[in-house]
Amino acid sequence: MVSLTGSSATSLLRFLFLGLTTLASPSRAQVELHVPAGLTKLRAVEGAEVVLPAWYTLQGEVSSTKPKPWEVPTVIWFLLEGKNMNMSQVLAHISGVTSSKPGASLVYPMPSRNVSLRLQGLQEKDSGPYLCSVNLQDSQGTVRGHSSKTLELNVLVPPAPPSCRLRGVPHVGTNVTLRCQSPRSKPAAQYQWVRSPPSSQVFFAPVLDAIHGSLNLKNLSTSMSGVYICKAHNEVGSAQCNVTLKVSTGPEATVVAGAVVGTMVGLGLLVGLVLLYQRRGKALEEPANDIKEDAIAPRTLPWPKGSDTISKNGTLSSVTSARALRPPHGPPRPGALSPTPSLSSQVLPSPRLPRTDGAHPQPISPSPGGVSSSALSRMGAVPVMVPAQSQAGSLV
Repeated sequence: MVSLTGSSATSLLRFLFLGLTTLASPSRAQVELHVPAGLTKLRAVEGAEVVLPAWYTLQGEVSSTKPKPWEVPTVIWFLLEGKNMNMSQVLAHISGVTSSKPGASLVYPMPSRNVSLRLQGLQEKDSGPYLCSVNLQDSQGTVRGHSSKTLELNVLVPPAPPSCRLRGVPHVGTNVTLRCQSPRSKPAAQYQWVRSPPSSQVFFAPVLDAIHGSLNLKNLSTSMSGVYICKAHNEVGSAQCNVTLKVSTGPEATVVAGAVVGTMVGLGLLVGLVLLYQRRGKALEEPANDIKEDAIAPRTLPWPKGSDTISKNGTLSSVTSARALRPPHGPPRPGALSPTPSLSSQVLPSPRLPRTDGAHPQPISPSPGGVSSSALSRMGAVPVMVPAQSQAGSLV
């Protein structure tokens, strides 16, 4: 198909409508193009075929007859596209040669006075006004006349298969909406919802919106369950789809929803507790590690005066405060030892214990075996005190 726009279309039209008529005298303009009365606007269905009827006659003839031997017609069909009415060539028969776009042809072979155009495999884009132009010459090339007519074609499109969907939760007592929409239709499709057997039902306004294809079902009950069919239709065809509605009872749905929500909440709490436990454990480990690394060993406690009591077998049996051994508010006895920084660095002499029964305590040699106190201290010995015994054999 050849498109003629701008200056090319203007030149061609000027040639067809003005140029040829200037070459022929009024007495010799004998061609008249005809179309059927009342058929200037045609309609056809997409995918089908249509015939745009047209024929020409000579001046003074009542009906079309066979062309005369000297007639040499030039026939061109155009489709006027868009708002600017751009001329797109559909078919041309010039000097006995015919060329056309796919699906376009002349109904009758040339030469013929019937110049009707056949269009096959129609598409929606083939809609629009069609212009037929006929120029008649004789065998010597003399122009005998020119004429043109316009017909309008409207290609209709049946509804494409629609899509059905359900909006809402079909529980007992709730409301839902069934929607149906065809993606393509010319003219626009109308919609009808029906309920299939065994509980057949046809729906009308106001629950049905025939233009937008919606069906509103309110206060659902289990008896409203079934298969609902939507039919999209216009004047040239129809198509349908269906959706299954299953109305469930409220408690069961609530239990299922509650179980799902409860499970999700429980998992969330469990994950939160695990994360909290891990963070708290890390927080406790960090201070403990700091204490272990930075802590200083405790100093050796001073040895208080008169605070040790040793058992007969040499083991430490108890530690008694020195304050409990000396009389209250009494002045310190001469010769008492003051506390020393470390037991291993100084040998303490045996303190004098108070008399309980008038017996004199037996002094203990500070260095048994003939070893001096300084030697014992250097060897790391720890001095001990052995309590004295009274004459009765009791410890003092």
